[in-house]
Amino acid sequence: MEGTYADVIVDISHEKVDRPFQYRIPVPLRRVLEVGMCVTVPFGNGNKPVDGYVIEIGEECRIAPEKIKEIQRIAPDRAGVEERLIRLAWWLRGQYGSTMAQALRTVLPAKRSVKRMEKKKAVRLLPREEILSLLRECERKKQTAKARLLRELAQLEAIPYEWITGKLGVSASAVKRLEQEGALKLVKESGYRNPVKIEVRREEEKELSPDQAGVVREILEDFDAGRQETYLLHGITGSGKTQIYLTLIEEVVRRGKQAIVLIPEIALTYQTLLRFYARFGERVSVMNSSLSQGEKYDQCERAKNGGIDVIIGPRSALFTPFPNIGLLILDEEHEGSYKSEGSPKYHARDTAREVARLHGASLVLGSATPSLESYYRVSVGIYKLFRLTKRLGGGTLPQVSIVDLREELRRGNRSVFSGKLQALLADRLSKGEQSMLFLNRRGYAGFLSCRSCGKVLKCPHCDVSLSEHQGGRLMCHYCGYGEEKPTLCPHCGSKYLSGFRAGTQQIEKKLKECYPGIRVLRMDADTTKAKDSYGAILSAFSNGEADVLVGTQMIVKGHDFPNVTLMGILAADLSLAASDYRAGERTFQLLTQAAGRAGRGRKPGEVVIQTYQPEHYALLHAARQDYDAFYNEEILYRELMSYPPISHMLAVQVFSKTEEDGLVLARRLAEKVRREAERGAQAARQEAKAASQRRAAKERLWVLGPAAAVVSKVNDVFRFVFYVKNIRYEKLVQVKDLLEGILKEWQPRSESVQFDFDPMNIL
Repeated sequence: MEGTYADVIVDISHEKVDRPFQYRIPVPLRRVLEVGMCVTVPFGNGNKPVDGYVIEIGEECRIAPEKIKEIQRIAPDRAGVEERLIRLAWWLRGQYGSTMAQALRTVLPAKRSVKRMEKKKAVRLLPREEILSLLRECERKKQTAKARLLRELAQLEAIPYEWITGKLGVSASAVKRLEQEGALKLVKESGYRNPVKIEVRREEEKELSPDQAGVVREILEDFDAGRQETYLLHGITGSGKTQIYLTLIEEVVRRGKQAIVLIPEIALTYQTLLRFYARFGERVSVMNSSLSQGEKYDQCERAKNGGIDVIIGPRSALFTPFPNIGLLILDEEHEGSYKSEGSPKYHARDTAREVARLHGASLVLGSATPSLESYYRVSVGIYKLFRLTKRLGGGTLPQVSIVDLREELRRGNRSVFSGKLQALLADRLSKGEQSMLFLNRRGYAGFLSCRSCGKVLKCPHCDVSLSEHQGGRLMCHYCGYGEEKPTLCPHCGSKYLSGFRAGTQQIEKKLKECYPGIRVLRMDADTTKAKDSYGAILSAFSNGEADVLVGTQMIVKGHDFPNVTLMGILAADLSLAASDYRAGERTFQLLTQAAGRAGRGRKPGEVVIQTYQPEHYALLHAARQDYDAFYNEEILYRELMSYPPISHMLAVQVFSKTEEDGLVLARRLAEKVRREAERGAQAARQEAKAASQRRAAKERLWVLGPAAAVVSKVNDVFRFVFYVKNIRYEKLVQVKDLLEGILKEWQPRSESVQFDFDPMNIL
């Protein structure tokens, strides 16, 4: 990457990682210097030689030429964790579009003012015989607290202070008196915060089934031969994917490497951590947004210093600063939460491939319902496919029934529970078995609408419906705006205002009305706000403290409760109503995953899918757990409409304080892309022979829009979007680069632009 000037970060551990310093690149280094390399530069008034990292190379000098300093050398033997992370940030910037500062903040564990944790321990100073003598004296004087501590000191040379004041119940003053008497000494030592606060019995490696063993053997053979591959592990629910992960990690750690395990959301951390902690003990840790700044910082330090071998967490755990990664695992790889919503809008699946390339690691993607993107990449030879088609222990998939809610209504059943579901719930309660009810809604009720004029009450700032909560409060879940529930419609004055009562709280209330004495736990965005709330709810349900678990999407992903024999899916087709080309895929995945929660133990399971569209192909294939049939039908639709994964899409989002300025900028940018597309099409037509004109037409850029976004205003900021489609991802990166150059030239003051490649939602 040849250039004349380089931006260098001289202290990447500092909180303000976006403060680069520019240096001139000496001529001998211009052809060899690359982003991410560690260099020695003169710094400060005294030109003290310090090491720094190159984050950008270019031709533009931003300071006076006579004042710019020159890079002294490429620092030898410094190709470490930081260099790889900066190379990754550069890749993110180029692939997804953002500033280098945004990319660096994404990947670098920025150092904040984190106080080091100190641990105290009591160290025995006297010989054991003298400690026993003191113990007898304390027992004679009835000094029971001091005696308890002396009794432990007679057995141990050092005791953690928190154990003394906690389990032994010895006061600080009693410890101080023993210290004054010379029996012990309190010693302080620095330590790391450990966010893992569970105690489980260590488990030995379980014997793998022949199918599982075959998967492990082939992946390790590739690994040992230096073949860096990406594998898609397509296993039905309960087929033992996690056991394969554990065995692979154990083998990779045995070879001196580290492993990163990504899960789609924090709700899965507790059960995943239990299984991994039972195998690896304190060599495994977690990284997620619920950790304190001190805990996050300490996990990064433990990773860099070799204190842990395995990290578990959602998307951001991908950037844990391990020095020698050997294996990356994305469990439930189809989940949309692996796509970042902030700039750069990276996808963890593709970013993990780049991390694997930088480290020479293997990447395993696992799912019972793989994304169409991953399955398509198998078909074109980019990924290797493994299938697991049997449940461990000889278990079978649950029996699935589809209930037509239209028929229920005709029969006079206006309850949220169909007749079949009510009967099965009563049956499970009588047998002491557990049930789960899944609802894809949040809050006490959904939108509030007028039954007279049909108007929906919306947020004045965000153009989304307000949600009704208990206490008669209407809330916006985008900006937090709230108002009291009106008694009359503000549009027509009618008194017929009513909410769409399909919230988890409402389901919980109905259950208690229908089944007096039933024990219900609820898991949704409102009950999981507190730290460690996920683990507390799941642990309580796992321990049999509730008969039914009611929840939103977070209850249907990856959990394993052997006593759950019934899963009720309420309003299964709500997700089909989304104006999104992925609606069918998402519905199929969601229902298949939900169905997989039932019957995971020895008892057979049943699933009830309640829907107003019982004939939809996504529901029919999900009921049969037939992924191949769904894929074959869905991929035809994607090919017909040129949607991912057949083609790629780039969403260009424009944000503006004023509606007119935002629309004008969106139109100007879209027109620039259209002109570029037309020039490319003309060149292709001139060069193409008649036989290849059809291919040239297929490869041209297609521009859709601009238009107001689905949510056209958030927090008083107007949002517009247009889409660019092409079969080649690289072509869309070129479009992004073109628009970035135009924006740098135009320098809009009150508007901003973001890029989203293959967006997970219609924006």
